[in-house]
Amino acid sequence: MSIVSPLAPPATPKVGFVSLGCPKALVDSEQILTQLRAEGYDTAKSYAGADLVIVNTCGFIDAAVQESLDAIGEALSENGKVIVTGCLGAKKDADGDDIIQKIHPKVLEVTGPHAVGEVMQAVHRHLPKPHAPFLDLVPAQGVKLTPKHFAYLKISEGCNHRCSFCIIPSMRGDLVSRQIADIMLEAENLFKAGVKELLVISQDTSAYGVDVKFRTGFWNGKPIKTHMTQLVTALGELAAQYGAWVRLHYVYPYPHVDQIIPLMAEGKILPYLDVPLQHAHPDVLKRMKRPASGEKNIERIQAWRSMCPDLTIRSTFIAGFPGETEAEFSYLLDFLKEAQIDRLGCFAYSPVEGATANALDNPVPEEVREERRGRVMQLQEEISKKRLQEKVGKTMRILIDEVDRSGGVGRSYADAPEIDGVVYVKPPFEPHKKLVVGEFVDAVITAADAHDLWAAAQ
Repeated sequence: MSIVSPLAPPATPKVGFVSLGCPKALVDSEQILTQLRAEGYDTAKSYAGADLVIVNTCGFIDAAVQESLDAIGEALSENGKVIVTGCLGAKKDADGDDIIQKIHPKVLEVTGPHAVGEVMQAVHRHLPKPHAPFLDLVPAQGVKLTPKHFAYLKISEGCNHRCSFCIIPSMRGDLVSRQIADIMLEAENLFKAGVKELLVISQDTSAYGVDVKFRTGFWNGKPIKTHMTQLVTALGELAAQYGAWVRLHYVYPYPHVDQIIPLMAEGKILPYLDVPLQHAHPDVLKRMKRPASGEKNIERIQAWRSMCPDLTIRSTFIAGFPGETEAEFSYLLDFLKEAQIDRLGCFAYSPVEGATANALDNPVPEEVREERRGRVMQLQEEISKKRLQEKVGKTMRILIDEVDRSGGVGRSYADAPEIDGVVYVKPPFEPHKKLVVGEFVDAVITAADAHDLWAAAQ
């Protein structure tokens, strides 16, 4: 029989964490982990080493729902004590029942997305928090799930759009903008911690501040409006003090986005726009309940590139949306040929439970949807190969993500992590110069294919 000394400190409770879904969900995970650390909990590296497990889910498309359900099942099987949060937690089935608890009734508790408080209450109920934790155990920038040299900065929650194919507003609610002082403080703490690339995210970055009527906030004693242009300007100025990058994601092509392009041309933020256009034909966009039309988007893209020739545009499109005719699809292909979008993802339309698009007439057969998606990606491969080939011979600044004996793998201003291409970098010839993860290096582009670049460090 073993005897435990009454003076021995109690074991620190450990929480396992599984984070699925988009960068916005990743930020939710980081906030929960930060609060866990602040309260003295430790994180476990395995199911076996955890006192309970939190699974942050995605519920946007069928594949993501299945991945989340599988992850919950695995956590239950390997550990047994599971709390579920995230977008899937807000979904109901056709009968109005909670999807997660119907399939996995042994789950301890379920919350929706961006619910740090609710998650922590659930943790407290099933794993009491340690006594008197030291708050200085938590770094100022919080706990991050990304590598140390880049981080996501979420500026708002929810969305005011009601796109017919999307159920995000029903899960995350309407737009709620964060206070500009809180955003700037988080950005400053991240830069101080060594972050070299800040990726600005939300459901609709361009709409930042709409919900609070662009009220004036303050940062370092200076007034700043709660508006995309003033926020991005301030972030660019702050990043310049640390020699860091600022990259914009989920930007709807509203007119005021035109005011951001000169900042890119001047090098204050990266000349990169992630603009989810989804389609080009006006009738399809109308059925999608999307703003703008293909013609207006072409005009805007051309105007942006005239202001900033180095601008990289990333976008996503849907092929085979209900009612899409061959003529409407051909219109999309013509748009892509003219727009010459640098980075493009295309999805075959997938019915999402709860989306109003499911009720539209003339659904496109699955094999046609997939065939059209293939044609878009084949065209895009040709466009991408041509545009990347134009970079050969140029010197570009590369942020190094990985290093091995043969050299490094990094990204240029045109490459967002995990969704775009990479740059394979040969190390410098000088023996005293080395490639370092999280540091910038200037490199000459020596070769290109349809997705990636090869370069030699200077």
